[in-house]
Amino acid sequence: MSGCLFCKIIAGEIPSTKVYEDPHVYAFRDISPQSRVHVLVVPRAHHEDAEELTADPGLLAAVLAAGVEVAKVEGIHDSGYRFVFNTGDDACRTVFHAHLHVLGGEQLSTFGR
Repeated sequence: MSGCLFCKIIAGEIPSTKVYEDPHVYAFRDISPQSRVHVLVVPRAHHEDAEELTADPGLLAAVLAAGVEVAKVEGIHDSGYRFVFNTGDDACRTVFHAHLHVLGGEQLSTFGR
């Protein structure tokens, strides 16, 4: 999609620090990490958000499986990690391309308030 930040990263037009990739996804370090490990897993095909991504269950499964691989690559698989999708205004989504946050590498705080 023209103008999409993550589409440009996937295309190599904007630099990123690659952590993992396969034919379905590209995973890279978040530029504003919220934990010691903070990697974004992005489907190569543009889908606006997680809700839209559910229309392609195979791709959604590939994103989740890639998240597990990222946890292994980053050495947080055994200690624990968190997956997060932000969808909609109240979630403070800033990029309108579905992406999975993989967070870990330290004790994470609880959710919500």
